[in-house]
Amino acid sequence: MAATISQVAEGLKTRLSTISGLRTFSYQPEQLNPPLAFPVLTSVNYHRAFAGGDVETYWQIRVIVGRYLDRTAHALLDEFLSYDGAKSIRAAVEADKTLGGVSQTLVLSSGADISSLSQDGAEFLEIQLSLTVYG
Repeated sequence: MAATISQVAEGLKTRLSTISGLRTFSYQPEQLNPPLAFPVLTSVNYHRAFAGGDVETYWQIRVIVGRYLDRTAHALLDEFLSYDGAKSIRAAVEADKTLGGVSQTLVLSSGADISSLSQDGAEFLEIQLSLTVYG
């Protein structure tokens, strides 16, 4: 049986929380207090196998790094996008590809879409990472 969306989101939050100093949520928080990260479901593919046995869900991991013009935020960007290391989003998420037993496996395939995000008159540096969760 495939995991629910809530189970996957909570599993991703748990994996992201292994990064020291990163605030994590299983959904977008109302207030931005960076650095923070949360998953966003982008689509579901129900029919990868007979009887819906291999559901794929596609996610974005959104990371609000800090103020857009802050040098520290841009330095953190390097660490969050690293292949490995203590602050690597990829390494943290892929360290348990079953998300505590709720999925078969997952792949964090890319980190892209580095952009600014405006909220309450402030500009924040944001990155989005693409993730596929199987089962």
